This record gives sequence, structure tokens and C-alpha cells, in this order.
Amino acid sequence: MNNLKAQPVIISTDPGIDDAVAISLTLFSNDIDVKLICPIAGNVSLEKTTHNTQKLLTFFNKEIPIVPGSPSPLLRQKQNASNVHGESGMDGFDFPIPKITPDVSRTAVQAMHETVSNSTVPVTLMGLGPLTDIALYLHLYPQDSKNIHEIVLMGGALGRGNLGVLSEFNFGVDPEAAKIVFNSNISIRIVPMEIERQAKIMPATSGKIKNLGKTGKMFYSLFSHYRGGSFDKGLNMYDVLALGLILKPEIFEMKSTYVAIETQGAFTAGASLIDLKGYLGENSNAEVAINVDTKQFEDWFTKMISKTI
Repeated sequence: MNNLKAQPVIISTDPGIDDAVAISLTLFSNDIDVKLICPIAGNVSLEKTTHNTQKLLTFFNKEIPIVPGSPSPLLRQKQNASNVHGESGMDGFDFPIPKITPDVSRTAVQAMHETVSNSTVPVTLMGLGPLTDIALYLHLYPQDSKNIHEIVLMGGALGRGNLGVLSEFNFGVDPEAAKIVFNSNISIRIVPMEIERQAKIMPATSGKIKNLGKTGKMFYSLFSHYRGGSFDKGLNMYDVLALGLILKPEIFEMKSTYVAIETQGAFTAGASLIDLKGYLGENSNAEVAINVDTKQFEDWFTKMISKTI
């Protein structure tokens, strides 16, 4: 992490098996310097996502500040995805007892502000869960925007959702937060749900992964309890695609467009209107992935795991 060219990154996350995979690979990239991890309620409760972050950092013996974030959305009732990730959020692997202690002396928003305002290089915010904390941070510290390089997100859907009919989980859990983020006038890159489902880890690759050191064994064990796809038909690596946007942007086809977040609809709250054809007549506020080279993704993913050995 002493590479002077490494991009400083703050991760807001709700691990979650695919979050765990994304965090793990990020920790070993020479091109990223993880300054702060802020767990948030999402896939499971804040208590569990915080504990899962502690388990991961202990497993890898990484000393990175953990500052827990919001226990619930801005206005709405909590939801979770324990049916996909297991009751703990990371079922399937026997992690060591955590030795990394979270910092509860400040809020995640305060920690984000301190990290960004003290950085000599503009910081990237990586959103791998509901956007509650990122929205609160941008709202309370608008002066920090000049030192934010970009916001990279996994979330939203080009069409149908996985939480509601039209809402993807990360945006659908806290639509008001997502709306704040997309109205922030900060550079945003996003991988929506359908593109993440293109980039599956297929059976042949899964078989290779379990032989890639302790990280590969851990991933394979988590995958065996993961309900985001299957070993037979391919596993969905949703959050890893956000890391791919930073480290391997050439594998994506991107489109500059306007993204609106629905907050009022009785049945459509959380829907992301990704206006690829310009129906809304608004200026672009995001770069959206609309395709990914699946073969290059699998190759890159495997190579990233080998870096952790």
C-alpha cells in the first residue's frame, strides 16, 4: 500500500458474500490504497456487516480503519438479503476470531470527511451497498466534492429489478439516498445489475479458484452457500464489477447518460431510470456500463485472486 500512484479509496459496503470477494481483491491491488471501510446495513444488519468486515481484515491481517455506518435507510424500513448470503451474511467459511476492532468514536460520515479532506490526492468512493452513508456524507460536507475523484457504484437496473419489480436491491433499499448521490454533480460510474449477471464465474473457473491458496479456498467455501446463481449455471459476482470499473475499465462498454431515481411510486420506488435514449431530456450525470467482455472478466478475476497468494 506504499505505491504513491495507488488510488485512495473509501469502501461503503454491506458484506455479503459478493462484497467479501470485492473487498478481498481490492485489498491486494497495487493500484488501490484502501483508506477506510464503512460497513452499512443492507444484505444483513449493521452489527453483522461490521463483524464480517472485521473477519475479513483479520483473515488477511490487514490494518485498515473500520467505522460502522448507518443501521437503517434514511426514511424507510430496513430490508435484508440473508436468503441470498446466509444468516450471518458470510455463511460457509470458518473465519478466525476477529482481532481488528471497529472505531465507534466517530460516525462513518465523519470518518469519510476526515479521510477525504486530509488526502493529498482526490479520493474515490466505492459504493457496494445501499447509499445511505455516501448520501449523508455528500449532504453534510459538500465542500469535500472538490477532493472526490469519483463515485463508483454497483447498483441499479436497466430493466427489471431483484428487490421490486423495477428496483435493484442497493438502490431499492434506500431510494432517497440514491437520489441524493445521483444529484450530487460528482463524477459517477455505475455497473447495473444486468451487466453483473453477464459476468458470471462459470463452473470451470470455480473449480480453479478453490486451488488458489487460502483466498481461493475461502471464496469457494462462501460460494457453496451463496444463492446468487449456482455452481452449475454460474455465480453472479455483482460487487466485483465495481472494482473492475476501476482496475479493468477496458472490458466494459460504457454510455454517458442521465440516471433518475424514483422515490414517489407506490410500486416503483427505488427504480433507476437509466435514460439511454434521452427521453427525459436531461444532461448526463453518470457513465453506465451497458456491456462487459465476460471472458476477459473471468480471466481478470482469476488473476486478481492469484495476487492474494
